[in-house]
Amino acid sequence: MNKPDSLRAHLLAAVPGLEHNPDRLLLFIDKGRVRCTAASSLSFEYSYELQLILTDFAGHPDSVMLPILGWLRTHQSELLVNLDKSNDGVQFEADILDRGKVDLSLTLPLTERVLVKRQADDSFDVSHPEDPGYAPYSDCGRIELHAGGELLAAWQPPPAPDGMALVTPTPKRDRHG
Repeated sequence: MNKPDSLRAHLLAAVPGLEHNPDRLLLFIDKGRVRCTAASSLSFEYSYELQLILTDFAGHPDSVMLPILGWLRTHQSELLVNLDKSNDGVQFEADILDRGKVDLSLTLPLTERVLVKRQADDSFDVSHPEDPGYAPYSDCGRIELHAGGELLAAWQPPPAPDGMALVTPTPKRDRHG
C-alpha cells in the first residue's frame, strides 16, 4: 500500500513544525479489506481506513485539514466530488490537552487499485496506478449541431468557470462515430 507513505511525506512537508517532530505523526490502517472478483485477472483493490494521529499538536486545525484536502484531491478525489462519500469521508476527533495542545485523530477511507497483468513469458507484472486527476475547465468554443448536413442549432457557451473537472477516460472514437 502506497497511500499512507505518500500522505505522511505530504504532511511532514506541509504542516509547519511537523517535519522537525515526525514522531508526533502516527499512521494506522484499520478495517482493511481486499476486494477481488472472479475475473481472469489477479487484479484487486485494497480498501481501508487510514487513521492519522497528531500528538501534542499546537497548531491550528486548518493547517492540517487543508493539506489533507489537497492530498485527497489528487489521491482519493471521490471523497471530495461524490456527495455520498464526502458526507462521511474525513472524520476527526480531538482530545484537548492543557496549554493549547490537542491530540488530533483523523480517519480517511482510502482505496488503492492493484493491477496484475500476465506477461508474454507467463510472469506477472504488478502495478499501482495513479487515481484519476483533475484538469482545468477549458473553453470549448462555438458549438454546432448538424443532422444530415443541416445546421440544427449553434451557440457560444459562456466562458469556463474558475474550477476543475475530474479527468475521466473516454472511449476512443473512430472517424465515423
